[in-house]
Amino acid sequence: MKQPASIFVSHGAPTLPLETDNPARAFLRDLGSNLRHDARPDAILVVSAHWESSVPSVTLAQKPETIHDFYGFAEELYELKYPASGAPELAERTRKLLASNGIQARTDAGRGLDHGAWVPLMEMFPGAEIPVTQLSVAPEQGAEFHYAMGEALQPLKEEGILVLASGGAVHNLMQYRRDPVNVAEWARSFDDFLAERVSAGDVDGLLNYSARSDHDQAHPTDEHFLPFFVALGAARDKQGDVLHRSFSHGSLSMASYAWT
Repeated sequence: MKQPASIFVSHGAPTLPLETDNPARAFLRDLGSNLRHDARPDAILVVSAHWESSVPSVTLAQKPETIHDFYGFAEELYELKYPASGAPELAERTRKLLASNGIQARTDAGRGLDHGAWVPLMEMFPGAEIPVTQLSVAPEQGAEFHYAMGEALQPLKEEGILVLASGGAVHNLMQYRRDPVNVAEWARSFDDFLAERVSAGDVDGLLNYSARSDHDQAHPTDEHFLPFFVALGAARDKQGDVLHRSFSHGSLSMASYAWT
């Protein structure tokens, strides 16, 4: 597998590590196996939908804690730990790359890894052998701002760094509560749109996703989609690969994409 510049994964529900029959979990395991054998990164910069800040921030922790930022699930889920070491040098490099492109960024010495980071990492790199730092999203800034963040991070690939964006290709928790079994037509439509535009390398079409009539249903709030644009911006070749498509818990898309 050629080393990607960036990957976007949909992390689904926090229970993914316990869902033995979920095809997206099997996909993440296979993806991680391929990366470990053919294109192992030296460190990983995770952009998680579950860390929101007014100014983009990166973690400096040497030993980031595993944050269980959810409630009401089985006790065994709260016992899971992801003991990867931090990557403070990557954090500083990230901050400087953003700053050199006119994007103010901060560092955070106390922040750990939230489930948007450790849930997919636990499947992809179960040995927690690769250092990780996390980058927040700034939901008030929108898609173009996050795309520009990704563009600023393009040099990281040549430095052996994987930008791993973690969110949801379709993420509507109200629909999940209404019908956790069947996939809504608008969810399939938005998911199809993403796959088609990624394959075509249509950056303008993707950035203008909010003009679609199904946008408000696919993403009532945008924080789970913004990491996608960081991954898109981080790639030099905008024609991406569709790695996986499935739905979990009804209309939660588990689609994943990669760019070189």
